[in-house]
Amino acid sequence: MTQNVYEGMFLLDSSKTGGDWNQAQKTVQDILQRHKAVIIASRPWDERRLAYPIRGHKKGMYFLTYFRAEGPALAGIEGDCRISEVVMRQLVLKVHPKLVDQLVAHAMSAQQERPAESGDGQPAAAAAAEEEDG
Repeated sequence: MTQNVYEGMFLLDSSKTGGDWNQAQKTVQDILQRHKAVIIASRPWDERRLAYPIRGHKKGMYFLTYFRAEGPALAGIEGDCRISEVVMRQLVLKVHPKLVDQLVAHAMSAQQERPAESGDGQPAAAAAAEEEDG
């Protein structure tokens, strides 16, 4: 079966990770590796106040990951995220093959810069998609 590249944005409970980005990364990596996903690039996004409380929390850590996995593995990844005490929300999007290199390069280069947003506050994927559209 073919593997696709996915962009995963994970919203983590900052009180469970203690604001430690290494702990956040380990949590996300464990979930993905359990389902045989290969992590291409991964980095902290930001720690922010939430627009509305989730599970009573007003603050969360966003963690961005690009990974390669087979389609059926997504159901298991999402299931593990739902039962995780650390992951409050997740969004996983399939990346168009033409955008993979550009998005991964952007994620790797922006790893030193935080927050990892384009100049107008958009996530990297949205900014790259707009650049691609012209």
